[in-house]
Amino acid sequence: MTHSQTTVEDQQYHEAIAAVENTLARLRGCPPRELAELQADIKQLEEMYQKVTSGRIEIVIFGEISTGKSALINALVGRAVAEVDVQGGWTKQVWGTAWDGVGYRVPGLDRSEVVLVDTPGINEIGGNDRTQLAETTARRADLILFVTDSDLNETEYTALVELAGIQKPILLVLNKIDLYSEVERVELDGILQRHVAGMVPHENIVHTMADPRPIEYVIHQPDGSTKTEWKKPEPQVENLKRLILETFEREGLDLIALNAAMYAADKSDKISTLRVKMRNRRADQVIWTLASTKAIAVAANPIPGVDILSGLAVDAVMISSLSKVYGLNFSMAQARGLAKAISKAAGIIALGELTSWGASFFKLVTGTLGTALTLLPQGAAAGYSSYIIGQAAKHYFEHGGSWGAESAKSVVSQILDETDKDSILNHLKDEIRRRLSVNRHAETV
Repeated sequence: MTHSQTTVEDQQYHEAIAAVENTLARLRGCPPRELAELQADIKQLEEMYQKVTSGRIEIVIFGEISTGKSALINALVGRAVAEVDVQGGWTKQVWGTAWDGVGYRVPGLDRSEVVLVDTPGINEIGGNDRTQLAETTARRADLILFVTDSDLNETEYTALVELAGIQKPILLVLNKIDLYSEVERVELDGILQRHVAGMVPHENIVHTMADPRPIEYVIHQPDGSTKTEWKKPEPQVENLKRLILETFEREGLDLIALNAAMYAADKSDKISTLRVKMRNRRADQVIWTLASTKAIAVAANPIPGVDILSGLAVDAVMISSLSKVYGLNFSMAQARGLAKAISKAAGIIALGELTSWGASFFKLVTGTLGTALTLLPQGAAAGYSSYIIGQAAKHYFEHGGSWGAESAKSVVSQILDETDKDSILNHLKDEIRRRLSVNRHAETV
């Protein structure tokens, strides 16, 4: 390796550490409500930070039960560290063991170590559970060994596709080659190459014999007689070990750096997605709460004109509250200005506000006696307009306090097109009835 290559690798390594540190800082800087949901991610990222700074390389082993994963670990390590059960399926959780005899350390990192990580058989877990295992285990991996003892079945192929999607180096290990003749091995190797093309390079397919079957040996005695004895040959895993070491020598520091950077990027994406979901959920709660509040404030107020003003005040409070949900801090003056701009862009919300003004005028000419008659239609109309204003404001704040590439009018038009008006109005009417039912001073509707 040239000096310039070493310099580039070192730079990438330190950039990867910085990426993990920056993501951790973002996580720890989240508001308390978001922080509570991110504790597991913080712990995982802290573990990744320890992993990358110490130079810990993790080789994660996947495969069906009875393909010889545990025997393979024992053969690589050179001693029995994993239980081998002929029934298969003993590994019920992820576990790891240091591979002290591998003879590799990441240059410049004295604490560097290589760890073999075993996982439950992929045919013991399926669907979402298998995907989750890949997410939590394989994303930490620097190198993946996928063990099979024949052509890939549907379960194995699906699992391999999922692992390939995580974009980690994969070695496909064809174990138990002592079960096949030389001709059969060549044929099976060709079949595997065709089936995994695009996921595993052909040079990353390797044959092993981790737990060979006993072979009958003929022993010639000094007296000329013979006897037979069954012996188990030594495991054959040298080709796999050599391929692993070649990969480390060629890409060791790069593997760690790339893995850490990808892991940090994935966690960063998760943070962003979670924050959007949480903020949108909180924003919808604010919108519904204040839309129904406006419906009551406008409809139940018997004083003409004041009912409309109280509704405008609720809209301003809603927008100010929404701004805080999205990390901004609109003053009441700014909130009123945005509410007016949205109302203007919406053409007074498809005459919703006009309904409120008409109901207010009816109260005036009837000496406030018309409140009971106008309560539901005026309240629902006022709440509906508030709901639309809130959804438009939500779009505005989601885009950092701007309308993005669209205009306010086009945003509101799209919201109106996508909103089931009758459903919203019925919901608001039900909410008005519910709130009035618990207020003994309110008129019966």
